[in-house]
Amino acid sequence: MATRGPKPAVIELSDDERVQLESWARRRTSAAGLATRSRIVLAAAEGGSNTEIAARLGVPRPTVTTWRSRFAARRLDGLLDEPRPGRPRTVTDEQVERLVADTLESTPVDATHWSTRSMAARQGMSQTTVSRVWRAFGLAPHKSDTWKLSKDPLFVDPLFVDKVRDVVGLYLNPPERALVLCVDEKTQIQALDRTQPVFPMLPATPARASHDYVRNGTSSLYAALDITTGKVIGSLHSRHRAVEFGKFLRTLDQQVPAELDVHLVLDNASTHKTQTIRRWLAVHPRFVLHFTPTSSSWLNLVERWFAELTTKKLQRSTHRSVAELNADVKAWINTWNDDPKPYVWTKTADEILDSVANYCKRITDSGH
Repeated sequence: MATRGPKPAVIELSDDERVQLESWARRRTSAAGLATRSRIVLAAAEGGSNTEIAARLGVPRPTVTTWRSRFAARRLDGLLDEPRPGRPRTVTDEQVERLVADTLESTPVDATHWSTRSMAARQGMSQTTVSRVWRAFGLAPHKSDTWKLSKDPLFVDPLFVDKVRDVVGLYLNPPERALVLCVDEKTQIQALDRTQPVFPMLPATPARASHDYVRNGTSSLYAALDITTGKVIGSLHSRHRAVEFGKFLRTLDQQVPAELDVHLVLDNASTHKTQTIRRWLAVHPRFVLHFTPTSSSWLNLVERWFAELTTKKLQRSTHRSVAELNADVKAWINTWNDDPKPYVWTKTADEILDSVANYCKRITDSGH
């Protein structure tokens, strides 16, 4: 005849205990074990046998029995991990705080930034300890980034907010019966040839090129990226003046269907604002110009396409003449247009402006 096991402990929770257990159960920073224990106790407080709770939560029945009994005996403290055997901690909270503060607020006398070895020598710690603390706090002194937010009146754009909203509005909500093109020029593309033949890739050996090269002239590329289809209209010139920009506008006028308006996103280069260009625009009212803020080329999607051109074609190619370079670039554009890939803009203008504002506040309040 089967015998019944011991009756499970009855769990009754106070309001404070329930709030704490629910917090542990849903908080992402809680350890997985503590979250599971909290769910077991919350389920036990609702009633039911250990077997039922185990089946509902997908855990072994002995686990439910253990933590239900431990909570009944020691309440919340019973769910916390007890100290485990092993080597005791050797680095105190004060030492960690001093390490982090020194990393952020000082530099070594013989370098521009700390290394794990130099900081370990300064703090009297092991290199491994410094590395672990830096990883825990997201510190990487060997890395740096660039940014630009000029305070010079000559470079501050008083219409920064308006221009961001205008350009991002075109990306997220393009006008009907119109084509939105991101336009810019990639100037001074060099036709470079290596002084020695490039050695091809071999097993366990990458392709190798000589470090020195010969310059065979330059070319400038005007490009217009269709934000909807990803297709590109390109035009190569030997120079990059208003004259060449005017020729490119006429090229766009010829290739874009006459029934569509043309909205151009471009930067504030002087070649885009000459009297000749203004007269041409006055005669062609379907062309509408939208300027990105000063020093904000990151807002122009064609810059992303230029990066593709550079990394996939120009960076490792060789050209013995400008004509050869131009032919190579045209062929690459044609191949791109055979299978274009549009770039999808996702951030709203408010998100961009909030990000800029938060970053300005961080660098203002950082104390550096």
